[in-house]
Amino acid sequence: MLKLLHLFITSSKPVVEILLITSVGLYMALDGVNLLGPDARKYLNDIVFYVFNPSLVGSRLADSVTYESLVKMWFMPINLLLTFIIGSLLGWIVILITKPPSHLRGLIVGCCAAGNLGNMPLIIIPAVCKDKGGPFGDPENCNKYGMGYVALSMAMGSVYIWTYVYNLMRVLSNSPIETQPSIESSCKVPLISSKEEEEDNHKVGRWDRFKRRMVSLSEKVNLSTIFAPTTIAAIIALVIGLINPVRKLIIGNVAPLGVLQDSVTLVGDGAIPATTLIIGGNLLKGMRSSGMKRSSIIGVLVARYILLPISGVLIVRGAYKLDLITSEPLYQFVLLIQYAVPPAMSLGTITQLFGAGESECSVVMLWAYGLASVSLTAWPTFFMWLVA
Repeated sequence: MLKLLHLFITSSKPVVEILLITSVGLYMALDGVNLLGPDARKYLNDIVFYVFNPSLVGSRLADSVTYESLVKMWFMPINLLLTFIIGSLLGWIVILITKPPSHLRGLIVGCCAAGNLGNMPLIIIPAVCKDKGGPFGDPENCNKYGMGYVALSMAMGSVYIWTYVYNLMRVLSNSPIETQPSIESSCKVPLISSKEEEEDNHKVGRWDRFKRRMVSLSEKVNLSTIFAPTTIAAIIALVIGLINPVRKLIIGNVAPLGVLQDSVTLVGDGAIPATTLIIGGNLLKGMRSSGMKRSSIIGVLVARYILLPISGVLIVRGAYKLDLITSEPLYQFVLLIQYAVPPAMSLGTITQLFGAGESECSVVMLWAYGLASVSLTAWPTFFMWLVA
């Protein structure tokens, strides 16, 4: 009972931190205060997108990724990708059932697909490692290896958010306008036709349809947007982390250019609080008027806190049975936790960029993080029993 209470308090800490910072953002957005109005949120969001998030991902990834760590933890990037794919499929099911407005489809899929792989595991893993009688062995080694797992999880998760989820939300948030055929065009019938003309028209028609599809696809999937600043930062960080001479030059306490790493880390630390403040500011608008149906919110919560963790148990335990991952309890625990976290805070930044669903995103976040303390107590307790 005491262990359960300790785990509940531990898992509640990051949730309470986020809710407190969100309330500060809400207060700053009030009309009487007006420190975080619509324009201020937009400018702050641009800083998060172009400066804070790339710095956060770059510093974490360069510090945690080496050739040896990638070989040892090769299944983790695959596991993370599965959380995003399964989550997006569950999000699409929620859309089909609840039928939300078209501009909120991207938000619902994003909330189901992208989990908070940052500050949640960063606080939970050290807390569960403190127990000397726990299933993870020596607290010092547990904390050392656990934080390495979390750093890679956080970095790879950010890469998936800013490549897969970012573009998925962008495509789904922009609803295509269907053009109705005009009466004049539908009534046009050729007076004279021949087999040759029909064949030529058939060929031209196929070619025109192919060109239209390619143009439509290129408009929806713009290659320049796939390489968001965070994606570019991740590529640079991988190059630095995997090339040993460059790594020794920049990464580490005794590195000649270590001040570069320290500076980027310092800037990146501002990403999470800034994003949380923006969500708090957007929440004010969401409390006044929100287009999000209650059924859609419930669908997101069921997908994130029930269906996704269950699928995680099946995948991770299946991978263990097939000898795809080691029997190390801590490693399996981190893989399982990736399925049980609340939606990523970065979704607030993405909705602000697209100008679609900012207030609704804040409402979903409020409900999701309000229930996160229960989910992050029940599921980690079950996971610890499962891997012990």
